[in-house]
Order: sequence, then C-alpha cells, then structure tokens
Amino acid sequence: MTREHLTRRNALKTAAGLAGAVGLAGCSGGSGSSGGSESSGSSGGSESSDTESSGSTATESGGSGSSGGDSISAAFIYQAEVGDVGWDRAHEDARQAVTEEFDWLETAYSEAVAPGDVQRVIEQYISSGMDVIFGTTFGYMDPMADMAPDYSDTVFEHCSGFRTTENMGRYYGRLYQARYLCGIAAGLLTETNQLGYVAAFPIPELVRQINAFVQGARTVNPDVTADVRWTNAWVDPPAVTQAVNALTNDGADVINNHQTTTAATRAAAENEAWAFTYTTSMAEAGGDWYGSSALFNWEEFYAPTLQAIHDGEWESDAYWDGLDSGVVSVDEFGPQVPDSVVSEVESYQEELTSGDRTVWQDTEFEGESDEFLFGEMQSYVEGINGEVPSS
Repeated sequence: MTREHLTRRNALKTAAGLAGAVGLAGCSGGSGSSGGSESSGSSGGSESSDTESSGSTATESGGSGSSGGDSISAAFIYQAEVGDVGWDRAHEDARQAVTEEFDWLETAYSEAVAPGDVQRVIEQYISSGMDVIFGTTFGYMDPMADMAPDYSDTVFEHCSGFRTTENMGRYYGRLYQARYLCGIAAGLLTETNQLGYVAAFPIPELVRQINAFVQGARTVNPDVTADVRWTNAWVDPPAVTQAVNALTNDGADVINNHQTTTAATRAAAENEAWAFTYTTSMAEAGGDWYGSSALFNWEEFYAPTLQAIHDGEWESDAYWDGLDSGVVSVDEFGPQVPDSVVSEVESYQEELTSGDRTVWQDTEFEGESDEFLFGEMQSYVEGINGEVPSS
C-alpha cells in the first residue's frame, strides 16, 4: 500500500462529497423505534485530553471563508466531554470546520450535558440570542421536540432520532455503507475466517452496522463467520478489552467494535488481530494492526444546513445521506493493509455510490424500506453466530 495512493483517493472522494452536498433533503429515515442511535452516552473514554470541565461552554467567531449577509449563531450540545476520538470528537471537528468556513457564523458548544439538563442549557442559549441549536445525541430528542414549538423562531436540528417538528429537523449518516466497505477489507485480510465484533446495546442502529460489516466480508469471502459480544455499556474499556481477548482466543483475527474509546482497537492490536473501528480515526492506537475506520464527516451536513439557514431557505426534514454525499467515508487504511485490498475496497465503493450495488443485496433485507432499515432491523444476516438479544 502506498500513502500517496490513499491521499489521492481521499482527495477525489472529498471533492465528490462537496459536489454532492448541494441540498438539505436526504433520504427519510422514517419514524422508527428509538433504537436509531449510537450516540447515547458515547465519549472518548479515558483517552480524552485537553477537554474543558464538565458542563462547560466555549464560543468561537467565524473565520475568513464565505461571506455575505447577516450573521447567525449556532450552538452544539454534546452529552460527553470532547476527547481525542469518538462520537463527540467527530461533531466538534465539524463545528470547528464550519466556524472556520463561514465569516458570518458564530458558534458555541457545551459538553457533558446530560439529557435531563439539556432543556436548561438550550433555554440559556436561546435567551442569549442563539439562532440554531444542534443536539448531537439521541437522548436529546424528546426534550428538543417538546421545546421547539415554544421557540418557533429558533431552528432545532437533532442527530440520530426519529422525531421532527415544523422547526426541528433530524439528521444522521448511513454509516453502515462505510462499515460494509470495512467488511470487504476484513474478508480479504482474515486468515482464520473468524471475525469478532464488540457492541454496546442490541438496538437497530448497532445491528444494522454489524450486519453491514459481516455482509461486506462475506461478499468477498463466503467462508467468513462472526461472533458478537455485547457489553451493554457505551463506554466500558475493561469490559471491551475482556471481550476482545475472548474473541481472539476463540480464533478471531479481525475485530470491529461499537465503542468510541480506543480500548477495542488497542486490545485487538495487542492480540495481533486486525483492528477496525468507527466515528473517527484510531490509527495510532492500532499501529501496524490498524485496518480502518468508518468515519462520520458531519461538516458535510452542517455546512449546507447552516448555509440554508443563513439564506432563509431551511426547512425541517429527515436527512440520512451516505457515501455519495461525503457525510460518511472510510479512513485511510493501516500501514500493513496491502494495495490489492485497498483497490478492491475502492471498486466496491464505486459500485455503491453509482447505484450498481447495495449493501443489502442477496440478504433477507434486500428491498426493505428506509423506515425498516433505520429503526426496525433486529436480526442478523447469514454468517453471524447466535441471535440478537432482546433489548
């Protein structure tokens, strides 16, 4: 694998993503069950550094980018502290990007805000004149939806939920597409044909991503099977490490996870198993055993959304875009992943973005609606041992 090749590939992908992010209307996620979130309680874990104190707030003015018109202000609210990796880190990176892009934009953020406290924080922001509120975790959905009608001049956007109001939209990314591509790589890299996956709670969002990863692996290697270990916690590094050790002891030589700390990535590498992860890059933690990560690039949503608000063209909708918009992507592959594997993944990505292939073709979920995929998937694809436990 050559780093130059990957850099050129990512530059092309970024250009395509910017070209695709020209409107706000995404595919409807439906009004499925409350299982559509991977964010509740997520954090960077013990690896976090340089964070502000619990419940703190920071404000930044816009950069020297696109100019014009009246200024607007937007608040981003995070449930966990912003660490070096993970769910909140991805949103914070995007906030910084759009703040730099628009000179008419002022942003603020609050971290470590529990769902039970979010209404108080929102009221403080609105009383200070904030125009837009972005709530970035599933637990904020009901409080935000309850507040929105009382503050009709404020734009609310909620991440990962299923409720909308006249002045509250919802947004998410089809990360399962990037998970599928990581699965393509995993199916080509494995020597034991056994994959391991460490997950948090058995809700549709997680089941969807597990299924996509394993389906990707079995697309190129039908002999692959997978075992899933559930921790029933969003952040629990000791439990994650124990689960990874058990999976590798049972023969898994590829590990993926749904924990936004580096614990699973580090444990996989220590056991000389390929480490895949999600949300942000965790390449440093994986070292030579790093496979890749399914990334969220939230600026691809935040930038056109804020532009539409600024231009007076925003309407509440249900955004659920994927690879073609750039809101999700695959991280650069690790230093030991062969060029041939990278090229194969690129070929499958082209098929997905062109519409010549779908993640769910040749599975029991082929042809299912977005409503089902978003909030109702509750069983495994072929090749995963056991059954999804009751949530």
